[in-house]
Amino acid sequence: METIFAAIEQLIRYAEQRGLLAPEDVVYARNRLLATLRLTEWQPAEVKDVPLASPAPILDAMIDWAYEQGLLETNTTTERDIWNARLMDCVMPRPSEVIRAFYERYRRDPQEATDWFYSLSQASNYIQTARIANNQHWKVSTIYGELDITINLAKPEKDPKEIAKLKEMPSSSYPKCVLCKENEGYEGTWRHPARSNHRVIPITLLDEQWYFQYSPYVYYNEHCIVFHAEHVPMKMERKTLERLLDFVEKFPHYFIGSNADLPIVGGSILVHDHFQGGCYTFAMEKAEIEECIPLPSFPSVTAGIVRWPMSVIRLTGPKEDVLDAAAFLYETWRTYSDSSVEIMAYSGDVPHNTITPIARRRGDLFELDIVLRNNRTSAEHPYGIFHPHEELHHIKKENIGLIEVMGLAVLPARLAVELETLADYLVHRTKKEDWDESMHKHWDWCEAIYSAYPDITKDNVHDILRHEVGQRFVTVLEHAGVFKRDKRGKDAFRRFMQHAVERMSSLV
Repeated sequence: METIFAAIEQLIRYAEQRGLLAPEDVVYARNRLLATLRLTEWQPAEVKDVPLASPAPILDAMIDWAYEQGLLETNTTTERDIWNARLMDCVMPRPSEVIRAFYERYRRDPQEATDWFYSLSQASNYIQTARIANNQHWKVSTIYGELDITINLAKPEKDPKEIAKLKEMPSSSYPKCVLCKENEGYEGTWRHPARSNHRVIPITLLDEQWYFQYSPYVYYNEHCIVFHAEHVPMKMERKTLERLLDFVEKFPHYFIGSNADLPIVGGSILVHDHFQGGCYTFAMEKAEIEECIPLPSFPSVTAGIVRWPMSVIRLTGPKEDVLDAAAFLYETWRTYSDSSVEIMAYSGDVPHNTITPIARRRGDLFELDIVLRNNRTSAEHPYGIFHPHEELHHIKKENIGLIEVMGLAVLPARLAVELETLADYLVHRTKKEDWDESMHKHWDWCEAIYSAYPDITKDNVHDILRHEVGQRFVTVLEHAGVFKRDKRGKDAFRRFMQHAVERMSSLV
């Protein structure tokens, strides 16, 4: 029994050290923890003041004890996550206190406010730092710069007990999705993630209510999510671009972008309007303009085609002028077709053209990258004409969303094991007939690696595979680009830009 009291005291000390808990709230927090653990007595415990980067070890010990006492039913990851968040909430400030502290700092400096809120989101274990440390990540040099590669191992797969529980659980419509504001403080269920320790910051964009939070499984530094107060679907329009520019005016140290609003080319959550941003420099931001395109109707805006595997137009200039130019290009693209390169704006009344926009500041100027997207499919490419083709699905089959567009590959967890197996096959020159059947999807790729690297050893095989994954990701992005990187594609891109310029001139 003494160990649980020591763990409670350790969690309180941790919360004080990380600024989650004021000294005046210690007794209250201790009593909330006792009640959560169904204890009616308190025994003082001596603990060492050892700084911890994460509360995970303390929480694990507390939840292990709770399971031994019969307070947990299954001890599965989902149930432990509910307890994890519930216990942390006992030592956290209320939402109103977090909001007040954020805006006290924001009035001094927006970056001070986000630094503080990011630290709080990590300290509260809402950002799962211990699990994120399990992700594999590396950088790869390519002809387009240094790209980021991540194999996502942070989200554990559900075990059979959890799957069985899911079948027993009735469906629920509250909260409507994982982005809704009603997630703040929500305990969680077998179907919906635990959010007891979740805190969000209300912000105003274009006189509308939005909310600011961080991703629990950050893929890059200060990976934030900005979501609409209402559960409304993603929609690309002029106001979308205006909101992005408004955000970077309020938070000039962050970039922000929006996934496209159509299936295949959009993100994983299209039912709730939201953006993603953060404090990170992606390879796309470093990419140079390879061809300037003067926009006579917007002389204050520098415009050009970016040297990038996807089809990107960069606009830099004063805020309102960039907004007007971007909105005009979007409206032009939305109805544009070029059958010579398989671009069709509509199939009947079904739209196919949209954009993925990314906003940032360049000193006093505003910058928007407009990434052209098209979600049309064909008999040859049922997953999308402008989507990774089937020969690349062994690496990446999922949607190419905002994060991938900017040059960070988020690859499926299965690849961690598969790359280890491939390394063994490559070193030993294992014949295909001796491969595990589930690995046959990689065979053509490995044949190409054999040809390119005649001397593969156990010392260099992992570096080779990581490099080749990066090159494969380049091809993934090239497939997702509506205008290809060959001469025919570049000429088609110029035709679109010329069409846009001529349309501008005719309207003026």
